[in-house]
Amino acid sequence: MKRIHFTAEDLARTRVAVSLGVAAETFDSVRLLRESTDAPALAPFLRWRAAVGGRVGEHAGPLAALMPAHGPVVDAMSLMGNTADLDEAVENFLAAPRALLRAELENLRIQPTHRNWARNLADGDREARLQVAASLRTCHVVTMAPYWPRMRSFLTSVREGHVRAMGEGGTERMLESLDPSLVRWRPPVLEVRHRREADVHLGGRGLVISSAVFSLQQAEVLTCPGDSAQAPVLALPAFGAELPGAGLWSIGDTAGRPLEELLGRTRAAVLEAVADGCSTTDLARRVRVSASSASQHATVLRKVGLITSGRDGKATRHTLTPLGAALLESGIRHP
Repeated sequence: MKRIHFTAEDLARTRVAVSLGVAAETFDSVRLLRESTDAPALAPFLRWRAAVGGRVGEHAGPLAALMPAHGPVVDAMSLMGNTADLDEAVENFLAAPRALLRAELENLRIQPTHRNWARNLADGDREARLQVAASLRTCHVVTMAPYWPRMRSFLTSVREGHVRAMGEGGTERMLESLDPSLVRWRPPVLEVRHRREADVHLGGRGLVISSAVFSLQQAEVLTCPGDSAQAPVLALPAFGAELPGAGLWSIGDTAGRPLEELLGRTRAAVLEAVADGCSTTDLARRVRVSASSASQHATVLRKVGLITSGRDGKATRHTLTPLGAALLESGIRHP
């Protein structure tokens, strides 16, 4: 049990967020593919675990290293923000203070095979950060890109319900309306069912309440290790007793286009054109852009670890990395 202690000032400063952000949801979706669960609300997503789980496990090394099977996992929201935009999340991560990275990593039970890499990441190594960013993009395409707009809309409707409760009877009424199987309001303490005992004193910071789609059906209290003045976040499963409609998991008009939505149409075409290896001249011809433009797009894809480039006589030859191949396969064949 975790006990969150409120003052009158904390009640006044409590607010509701739409979500934990696209990065945190992507992290949790990968966790779901690696762990056993029978959550009914997530059944449509879990049905194709066998189809994509192995691919995620093979190519999500950097993310998997940050989510050990036992003990705490990295707080993606602290490092990448609660933005709904994947590019912004990646930019936030690449610019995250080194001290924050170290604080997030110091308590993780990193596997021996990942320890040198994790040490480089904690020390601010740019290449290690780019590997995490590229892995995040790949996993986002594999697990949730076609569903994210509908998820965001669903999470917005959940937030609106909390806001209505707050408008009708204040913050305490809203706290009383939360899932009683997970939390219970006993003024001035909010009891949160949790595997660890702890007392959290808000101290005038207030509380942020947010819902998560890819939750493991438990509540989490998240605090930012780099900013003690920041309000803690109470993350709750978005699905209560009433399951969402099937429309949440419908791909609809996004089918076949998640790769374009992630990289942009031209850069997605460049990645596909590189699939069997080609020179910059061939790449420009295949994508129908200038040689300089083809070179620029190839440079961007190379920096995020999706392609490699090397000399082949007088020409430069581009080929996919394993990560790029996984991303391309996921973007084309996503169910």
